[in-house]
Amino acid sequence: MYIGKVVGSLVSTIKHHAYQDQKILLVRPMTPDGELKSGTMVAVDTVDAGIGDHVLVAQEGRSATEILGFKRRMPLRSVIIGVIDRIDMEFQE
Repeated sequence: MYIGKVVGSLVSTIKHHAYQDQKILLVRPMTPDGELKSGTMVAVDTVDAGIGDHVLVAQEGRSATEILGFKRRMPLRSVIIGVIDRIDMEFQE
């Protein structure tokens, strides 16, 4: 699981049936303090996130299968499972 920022959307007219009727977004991983990391991931949105939102992403095929209610594994790995309102961190040394 990781946190990220939605940086775009993806539209595809021809796709695997697991992606039919799914909103697909582009998510860039980020640190808890908001610094963007390299790389961009494709994730299915289950919470109505939008561009600019900070999100919580489950990145494991079994999670995606269960969250989306598939009866068997599908070629789908990353699922947005929450929009982050705030991150509170306390450091102790």
